[in-house]
Amino acid sequence: MRFTEELRESAAKSWEQSINHPFVQGVVRGDLPLEKFKFYILQDIYYLKHYGKIHALAAAQAEDFKITAMLADKAKLTAEAEITVHKEHAKILEISDDEMDNLQPAPTAYGYTSHLYRAATSGSLGQTIAAILPCYWLYADIGKIYQDAKPKETIYQNWIQTYASEWFHTSTQEMIDLLDEIAEQSSEKEKEKMKEQFLIAKEYELAFWEMSYTKEQWLSEKKDGVNV
Repeated sequence: MRFTEELRESAAKSWEQSINHPFVQGVVRGDLPLEKFKFYILQDIYYLKHYGKIHALAAAQAEDFKITAMLADKAKLTAEAEITVHKEHAKILEISDDEMDNLQPAPTAYGYTSHLYRAATSGSLGQTIAAILPCYWLYADIGKIYQDAKPKETIYQNWIQTYASEWFHTSTQEMIDLLDEIAEQSSEKEKEKMKEQFLIAKEYELAFWEMSYTKEQWLSEKKDGVNV
């Protein structure tokens, strides 16, 4: 069994919960309230800004220049994806420039990106790749599983098709193969650290759906313990 297959098996419960989360199912059916999707998009813009930087940090960690070049390219593509999100969704969801410029991360978005930075600044290349892989892999699975879904909301159709696309699946497979390659040259102790980074990141992926579905707030922003 490949190392990444072991990781995927270890995260099976969380993976299943993610695939079937009410947020994802609402997108697939097309009945997710747009305000919840707007909240998700805004938080994802915040996430992508940092996700691209993590790729750049991983590129600097790599000793093989081919890997450096690949990861640097992915950092660029992530930045371009962020710009696409701005342009394609801002008008439909009535997201103003002020909202984007003054966005405050929700607790889960902040915690998730903080985890990625910790992996990239205190660990190895393998640990960094392990931490960023769940985002690729989960979204690719969602795209594959729900590629034939026809939600009435065009924005939901576009979102699903983005992750069902060949280019996204190719990019995901590149990251899976890279982690397996690194694992083959790693000690058992190092692989345990890589596994830990992967599993924590996967839990944050699940939490990101819940954050978006509930429009998560910081405790100080809640009224009597209930979301305003």
